Formats: sequence, structure tokens, C-alpha cells
Amino acid sequence: MKGFYKPMFKVALTQRIHDDGMAILRREAEVTILNLKSPKIRAEDLFDKEGLIIRIGTLDRETILASSRLKVIGRTGVGYDNIDIKTATERGIPVVITPNANTLSVAEHTIALILTLSKDVVRSDKELRKGNFDVRNSFKAFEVTGKTLGIIGFGNIGKEVARLARALGMLIGVYDPVVQDYEVRAQGYEYFPSLHPLLEVSDIITLHVPLTAYTRNMIGKRELAMIKQGALIINCARGGVVDEEALYEALVSGHLGGAGLDVFGQEPPGSHKLFSLETVVVTPHMAAQTREAASRMACMAAEGVLAILKGQRWPHVVNPEVFK
Repeated sequence: MKGFYKPMFKVALTQRIHDDGMAILRREAEVTILNLKSPKIRAEDLFDKEGLIIRIGTLDRETILASSRLKVIGRTGVGYDNIDIKTATERGIPVVITPNANTLSVAEHTIALILTLSKDVVRSDKELRKGNFDVRNSFKAFEVTGKTLGIIGFGNIGKEVARLARALGMLIGVYDPVVQDYEVRAQGYEYFPSLHPLLEVSDIITLHVPLTAYTRNMIGKRELAMIKQGALIINCARGGVVDEEALYEALVSGHLGGAGLDVFGQEPPGSHKLFSLETVVVTPHMAAQTREAASRMACMAAEGVLAILKGQRWPHVVNPEVFK
């Protein structure tokens, strides 16, 4: 039949991605949106699929091994702790990520949480709506200029946060064990070879590390006790890098001045007890979900998945050894 077109590939999405990425996929693939009821991706969801793009969901060893036709896994973002990379590599399946696509959006969100907390915005908003104009006289807000921002993790996002924070007049301290000290000092920041001294001097701490065996609960009860009285902590990285029980205790005791959280150990977090604290500002893992970042991530993931399905190498994969 004239004009009839059969897509070359079958690709599943855990959830719909930005329209720009959907358009790229649909030019060459039959697309199925799973709309998962639970975080776990099942083998039956992928029984005839050659490609998978994950926004939210977990892909374990059992499902990868059972998905015999799967040739490529895409992730709209740079975190991949929800994918069994070892098993994907054993199967020769490249795992595509989208580096730098969300860097500016996450950095801006980090700064937004810092300013929201330091200016006491959320509590003041609630009080004013109740008719309490005198809340302005509580003097809980403070200036960030001249304060020390401790950045844990100096990858692309950490570097962008530092750039924006310095524009606000903040002093920058950096801890990242895989970054050389001269790289940090060349940009006019202070380098800390270990974590604890940075915690002790920072007025605000922000995390920008992946979730690994090394970083899981890297900010626990001991580390929180080292942080100066009244300091703020921001987490736009992964929920698992902060011990949430210890964080709750540090906030309730008044040792910490506040926390800005975009990520949680379990997502969706449900009714979390941290939500009961007025010193906590929360957002639903949305730092990377600006219109611009969502478009960039969707397009990069779609282009990478299709390139690999067509037998091409793609530069942005977690496990490049599969190409050998």
C-alpha cells in the first residue's frame, strides 16, 4: 500500500518523555509507554522490545536476563543507580545517559533552595496567608553573601553551582576525591582533601554526587554532628546519600537550621516525617524537569537509543566496554 510505513524498531518507555524526544523516536520506532504501576520494570513489559528508555523505574538482573531482545537501555539523566549495569554489560547492552543536559537546571534549582531557606520564604508565606504580618520581625532570614558554601561533588553540576554561588558573593569550598586540587584552586575555590573539615566550616552544604556503595549515607549522624550549628543542607543528588533518620533528628534538635530536599531514599516518598518540619523545603525530584532540560534529555536519550539500534557507537554510555 502506497505510503505505508513500518517502524524499524520497538522501544518501550517507562513514562512519556518530552514531545521533542517522542517525535525523534516515532520517526523510526514503534513506541510503547508502560506507565508503570510499581517502580520495578518486568520482563513481560519488554518481551519483544529492543530498546528501553527509563525515566522512573528500576531494572534488575532478572529482568535484563529475561529480556532476550533488549539491545539498548536509555536513561533520561545521568544517575543510573536504578539499573543493574553489571548485568547489562554482561549481556553486551549499552546504557545511554544524557550528561550535561540537565546541568544548568539542577544548579539553578540548588540555588533556588538555598535562597528559599535563607530568606525563610515558605514559612513567611504560610504565616502571612494566616494574617500574621508580624512574621517579618522574626529575623530568621539571612544574607548568603560572605557565607561559605561547601560543595560535595565537583562534576558538571557542582561546578555550575559554584559559578552561580560565587556570583552571589559566596565563598566556595569543594570536596571531591576524584578531582585534583589544582583544578579547584585554578577557579578560585578552596580545595578540601577530606570531607570532615569542609563540613565543619560550611554555612551551607550542597551534595552533587552519584549514589554508589561509597556515597550511600555518606552524610550520617556523625557527619551531621560535625556541621556547624544552624547550617543548611541541600540535596539535589540522590536521596540515599543522606541518612534521612539522622537528618530528621538533627533538624528536630535544632542543630541544623534547615534542609532543602529534591530527592528521597524512596520515591515517591509518600507521607514522610520530614514533611512535618517547617525548616524543611521539599520538591518532587524536579530539579532536572525544566522545559529546556526535559527536551534536551529526551532528545539525547532518543538519539542515543536509535543510534545503537542502528549499529552505531554512541559516546554517552555508562559502559563503553560493551562496544569492544
